[in-house]
Amino acid sequence: MKTVKKTVVWLVVALLALTFAGCGKKEADKPTKEFASPDATMSVMLAEDWQTEGEATDGMIGAYSKNGNDGVVILQLIKGVDASSLQDVKDVVESTYKVSGKETMDGAGVAPGLENVEAYKCKIDLEGESADGYFIYGESGYAYYAMLYAAEKMNDDTMVYANQVFASFKEDAPEIPNNSTVEVTDTILWMNGTHAVLTSLNGWDYTVFGSMPANDDSMALQQSMLNEWWEVTDRATADETIDWLMSEGHRMDFAEMMDMLTEDGLGEMPEGERADYLLNNYTNMTEEIAQQYADFYALYDEKGIDMMSAWDYSRAMSVLSNAYIAGYYTETEALDKSLEIATVIQTVFDSWDAFEDSYMVGYEYWAEESSDERRAVYEELKAAPNSPYSLDWNMTLEKSW
Repeated sequence: MKTVKKTVVWLVVALLALTFAGCGKKEADKPTKEFASPDATMSVMLAEDWQTEGEATDGMIGAYSKNGNDGVVILQLIKGVDASSLQDVKDVVESTYKVSGKETMDGAGVAPGLENVEAYKCKIDLEGESADGYFIYGESGYAYYAMLYAAEKMNDDTMVYANQVFASFKEDAPEIPNNSTVEVTDTILWMNGTHAVLTSLNGWDYTVFGSMPANDDSMALQQSMLNEWWEVTDRATADETIDWLMSEGHRMDFAEMMDMLTEDGLGEMPEGERADYLLNNYTNMTEEIAQQYADFYALYDEKGIDMMSAWDYSRAMSVLSNAYIAGYYTETEALDKSLEIATVIQTVFDSWDAFEDSYMVGYEYWAEESSDERRAVYEELKAAPNSPYSLDWNMTLEKSW
C-alpha cells in the first residue's frame, strides 16, 4: 500500500539525525526509561539519556543516544489500513535503507507478543550515511512492525543492549470500533468467500462483512481506495460500476477478442498448432503470450464466457463490500444486493474450485501475469479457520439480517 512508503519517509528523517560517529559501545547503559508512540499504542525502554528526534508521529518511535552514536526506530503499520502484509513492510523498509549483507539471527522471543518474527544484522545506507543495522520484523493481531537498531558497529555490547530494548517492547492496541449490527452467518461468510482471495491479499478479514470493522477510519480508507481504483465516489458511481461488472465487465472485451480470433481462422487450426499460428500472424506476440491466448481460446471454446466471468462477479462483490464500508450503502442495502449477486454466482458455477478457476483465468487476462500467487492464497484459505471454502457451494443462501 502507498501508506507504507509515505510512513517510511519519516524513518529516513529520523535516522539522518544520527552521526554514527562512535564505536557503538553502550557504556553500561541500561534501558530504564519508557519511550512511547504519541498514540500510546506501543513502547520500549531505553537509557535515561536517550532523546527523541523530530515531530512525534502516531505509530512510530524514533530516538537516539546522547552521543548520537546509536539510534532506534520502530514502525507500526495497522493491518489492512497501513499495510497489506509483513512482506510489504519489509520490501519498502529494505529498499529505503539499501539493506545489504544480511546475517540471519534467531528471532525467537526477541520481541514479546509478536508472531512470525524475523531478525537479521546487516549494512544499511541512508542517503550516503552508512551504518550497521539490526532489524526485527513481526506482527500482532493489530499491526505489522519493523524495528531497527542502528550503530556504526553492532559489536557484542551493542547487540546485548539492542536485544534488551526489543525485549522491552509492549503493544497496547486500541479497541477498534465497529458499527456493524449483523451477526456473520454462513450465508454472509459464503458471500465473503467470493472475494476472500483479494481480501486476504489486502490483509483484511474475510470473516466479517465489509472485510474490516465499519468506522470512521475505515470509511475514509475505502472512500480513498474506491476513488483511486474505480473512480467510485458516491452511491451512483458505485451502482454504475457494479452494474457494469455484472452485465459486461472484462469478459465482454475478452469475448470480442476470442470471436475475432475465430473469424481469423484460429478455430480451424489443430489445438497444438494454435500458439505458433498466433505467434506468426500477430505483431507484438511473444511465445509466452501466444501460448496463453491459445489456452484461453481452448477454454473459451469449451466453456464460453463463464471461463472467466467469476473475475467480474468477484470484483462486483468486493466493490459492493467496500462501498458499504465507505458509507455509500447501508449495511442492509449492501447485504441485500450481495445476496442477489451471490444467487447469480451460485447458479453459474457448481463448486468453489470451478468459481476460483474462472476467477484466476480472468485475473491472468486482466493482469497479463500468472495467477500462481492468488492460487496459493486460495489453497491456504481452504485450510484456514472459519474458511468460507469449507461451506457447501450449494448451501441455501438466506437472509438473516
